[in-house]
Amino acid sequence: MSTDSQPSTVLSLARLATLTAHLLPSGNQQPSDHLLPHPLLAQSPVANLNGTLTIVDERTGKKYQVQISPDATVKATDLKKITTGKNDKGLKLYDPGYLNTAPVRSTISYIDGDEGILRYRGYPIEELAEKSTFMEVSYLIMYGSLPTESQLAEWNFAISQHSAVPQGVLDIIQSMPHDAHPMGVLVNAISALSVFHPDANPALQGLDIYNSKEVRDKQIARIIGKITTIAATVYLRMAGRPPVLPSNQLSYTENFLYMLDSLGNRSYKPNPQLTRALDIIFILHAEHEMNCSTSAVRHLASSGVDVYTAIAGAVGALYGPLHGGANEAVLKMLSEIRTVENIPEFIEGVKTRKRKLSGFGHRVYKNYDPRAKVLKKLTEEVFSIVGRDPLIEVAVALEKVALSDEYFIKRKLYPNVDFYSGLIYRAMGFPPEYFTVLFAIPRMAGYLSHWRESLDDPDTKIMRPQQVYIGEWLRNYMPIKQRTESSDADKLGQVTISNASKRRLAGSRM
Repeated sequence: MSTDSQPSTVLSLARLATLTAHLLPSGNQQPSDHLLPHPLLAQSPVANLNGTLTIVDERTGKKYQVQISPDATVKATDLKKITTGKNDKGLKLYDPGYLNTAPVRSTISYIDGDEGILRYRGYPIEELAEKSTFMEVSYLIMYGSLPTESQLAEWNFAISQHSAVPQGVLDIIQSMPHDAHPMGVLVNAISALSVFHPDANPALQGLDIYNSKEVRDKQIARIIGKITTIAATVYLRMAGRPPVLPSNQLSYTENFLYMLDSLGNRSYKPNPQLTRALDIIFILHAEHEMNCSTSAVRHLASSGVDVYTAIAGAVGALYGPLHGGANEAVLKMLSEIRTVENIPEFIEGVKTRKRKLSGFGHRVYKNYDPRAKVLKKLTEEVFSIVGRDPLIEVAVALEKVALSDEYFIKRKLYPNVDFYSGLIYRAMGFPPEYFTVLFAIPRMAGYLSHWRESLDDPDTKIMRPQQVYIGEWLRNYMPIKQRTESSDADKLGQVTISNASKRRLAGSRM
């Protein structure tokens, strides 16, 4: 065995060792149908909040009336009329990070961060995680209602029929550098689909191509069907193994695990309890309103670009450690803490800003992330099959300390979805660098539902945010001979040359 092949072999054997230990015996062991509680918070929002807002501009003494919509929004463009005179272009909203800007109106998901509520099309996430499947939920997110039996069968069939990936895309995956991050490979593979499906490219077929429901639905089935095959191929490449063809005899999540672990054995069937656990995780990650990557889908799609390029851009945004990569950071944090006894010292480091507390706090949630509650319970389900991860004791103890400490209570720092998901992924034998790929698979449903919704929204325009210009106002061009270097001006930093360049330079001096 060559030294170069050892890392991939170790990865492959580690996952097989993890899963071999908990293959089902010959008896039929059924997953629990009652994994999770689902408290219903039925409080309705105020029905109609419309009215007018009177603004007094104290610079000029003028009064302006701005219309408030029934859903408590004002049009930002209405503020442009607030001006001091001819050279004033009107008032703009300065909102870094879009903290309080709503560029779209949507019916897909609802979040109340203060109350810890997440609903897909009105259904509480806790209830869907307990009773539904990812295929049902993806249909719900996409088309607005839970499917009937015949609709679900048709949906499953369409997804299955589009699970094969063009050989050229598989070749692109195999051509990536041996140490390429799986998310980088995933971005490239999804982007390449646009080349292999030119029939879906508005630049080639015309901007009205997506007016056809049949064309839209075909792209949806293609992407949801192919993403598991692409993701499995990315994983198998990491393990030094060839791609495995998908099976149309298995459920969606079951087929994904089959491609990862069957080693080509067509009779292999994944453990149903692990399949159900991963299916629940897929449900929890399917959609989450206008987050960074979903916003990227809408932003890119507004230009009329093909859906594959828009989705690839979203996956690129998801790649960021402040977004989809956060669960990997949680696992690294817990590994560094190592034992429960080290928690007080770590907490003190967080308070003095010498350490970072990963997996706590959220841009939206100022309460316990409802997805984290589901995952916390799910960890015990998974550990009962694969064995208990010692880091769970550190996680539980850390959560208990943080939730009882005034420092964290005051800042409303509660566990988020990333806090427990990494532990579950690790227990199931996935390497940390693959965690975000597992996030990307189910999020296709959310991305595509927003893409689809944006196509029907009469308010959709090509996105072109305003800026506040604070640079130099006007300067005259100066010939290069007359220029002097300013001590406080920005300039190119020191760019180090590569070792190969150093070697060549050293040779040229001989």
